[in-house]
Amino acid sequence: MRVHLCAVGRLRAGPERDLIDDYVTRFDRTGRALSLGPFTEHEVEDKRGLGMSAEAELLARAVPTGALIVTLDERGTLVSSPEFAEMLARWRDGGRQDVAFVIGGADGIDPGLRARADASISFGKMVWPHMLVRVMLCEQLYRAASILAGLPYHRA
Repeated sequence: MRVHLCAVGRLRAGPERDLIDDYVTRFDRTGRALSLGPFTEHEVEDKRGLGMSAEAELLARAVPTGALIVTLDERGTLVSSPEFAEMLARWRDGGRQDVAFVIGGADGIDPGLRARADASISFGKMVWPHMLVRVMLCEQLYRAASILAGLPYHRA
């Protein structure tokens, strides 16, 4: 199952980019044997500053046709790392070819796009900067692959 990150904003060189690259490399390496991956980033930018609805349109175009859409949103469901791993395995085993994780911009995700999502997950009740959410997602993808592979990375 191919994994896509569809996010508003361009992530430049820096600590977040370094962390994402590290976790994605680990995920792709571990996930390959599990039929998870490859991981692809799709960055969109509303250069005209038209707001959430314009961002939603760009994000919707970035999502591959037929992909399961998962929004990362503070209103989403709180899941543990093992539950997240189970979700990925269930989608993969159910025949899904693509899953797209959607991260909005500073104002969040347009309600219309949120309504189209197949699932919505939250990394807690706190609001996180959208660039850090990317890092957290990539780490959780690697952790999920490690859990499914029976590797010792996850020790809970």
